[in-house]
Amino acid sequence: MLFSGRRTFPLFISSSVRRWLCSRPYVLWILILLLIVSVALQSFAAQLASPPMLIGLLPLRLPPLKNTPTDLHLRSSLAEKHLQNGNPDFSNEGSFKNISDNTLRTKRVFTRETCHPKIHIVFLKTHKTGSSSVLNILYRFGESRNLTFALPVNKQVQLFYPHFFSAHFVEGFSSTRVKDFHIMCNHMRFRKPEVAKVMPKDTFYFSILRHPVSMMESIFVYYKSIPAFRKAHSLENFLNTCWKTYSSSETSNQYAHNVLAFDFGLPNNVDPKDLDQKAGQAIAAIEQDFQLVLISDYFEESMVLLKHSLCWSLEDVVSFRLNSRSVRTRHKVSPETEEQIKRWNALDWRIYLHFNSTFWTKVDRLIGRQKMKAEVSQLKSLQAELASTCLKGGGAVDPSKIEDSDLKPFQYGAAVIQGYNLNPHLDAQTKRKCQRLVTPELQYTHQLYARQFPQASAHLRLPTKTGSL
Repeated sequence: MLFSGRRTFPLFISSSVRRWLCSRPYVLWILILLLIVSVALQSFAAQLASPPMLIGLLPLRLPPLKNTPTDLHLRSSLAEKHLQNGNPDFSNEGSFKNISDNTLRTKRVFTRETCHPKIHIVFLKTHKTGSSSVLNILYRFGESRNLTFALPVNKQVQLFYPHFFSAHFVEGFSSTRVKDFHIMCNHMRFRKPEVAKVMPKDTFYFSILRHPVSMMESIFVYYKSIPAFRKAHSLENFLNTCWKTYSSSETSNQYAHNVLAFDFGLPNNVDPKDLDQKAGQAIAAIEQDFQLVLISDYFEESMVLLKHSLCWSLEDVVSFRLNSRSVRTRHKVSPETEEQIKRWNALDWRIYLHFNSTFWTKVDRLIGRQKMKAEVSQLKSLQAELASTCLKGGGAVDPSKIEDSDLKPFQYGAAVIQGYNLNPHLDAQTKRKCQRLVTPELQYTHQLYARQFPQASAHLRLPTKTGSL
């Protein structure tokens, strides 16, 4: 070692080397500097080899909100006021104008958590909410990765809705069988304990809601033949008489009254004086069982949020609209009728207001507004590219104009459900990809059943009636 006075060296250094070093003291300083640089480089290399540090968004700590009647009523009132005032969080256009990132009540932090694609999934398929398009996304994702679906027994397309779900409704389920199902997504009336018998503990649960006004208009057309609607000349006529004539005991009448609550396995017939309490209980139950509730009024934003929640890619969540009505069977609803619907389906309205608000909270926490806007644009561009490649004419057509009967959607009620024609002369691989995008729910479900259960499928006939897509 080198000191200001006497110089001493380790014994293993020969006398000739010592004399050489003593005559050239700067060499020792160079060696010491090289040693320091070497240690620094080793430390830097160790940091690079460690797990990546991902930037995430975590919410600022806020006072906890309780689902008490008073708190729920206050939040519902505020959310409804936002809707009426065209607040960007709730506008039908999903506008992000005048939203500054500085206003978001979030902070950026570092986390070592890594993102792994989720493959154990339960999707509660609600009625007339765009859920058929989500089902198609799940079908394509699972089929392309050889995942196993919890499909209805006996080649059915629903899990025996409107009955409460039971585990034995699933083909191949056994209480002694290992829980090796990946995805459950067909119509059912939700009952968590029974679903948990089928699906693994790490399953991700999500669903989708729609504004009760537009949903009710769609339901009235699609389910016109149910007892509640059969004698009504119009939706307005039904709403003028429903408080006196509606019977919850008649078959299929659940579609006419708070059907969202019904699908979630909750009571749908609520006395108005108990609304605050029942709405609070319903919201608490949904929040306990579901990690994510999407909003179909912001479908593209919902798919981007789903992509981030499942750790999927944009290609995984792209879709075309399925089971959608022709504009010829859509009817504009007057402001007076809108208010009647909100009063009649008050429980669904409260549920929607709450989860419409929490939807944007999740967007802020997981993605951020500017990134959401950019990814929605990317998703729309990808959809337009696929439409140009796959679709003859670039869009949907009425069922009478669908050339391939295997691509013709099921028709029910007074609705005209549109479908698609594929471009001719597609190569085999592209055609298969395009077919998956436009295959209607019934046909796709039967194809997956035949793939998973070839022997059982060969001995079963297709169901002749399904009126609940």
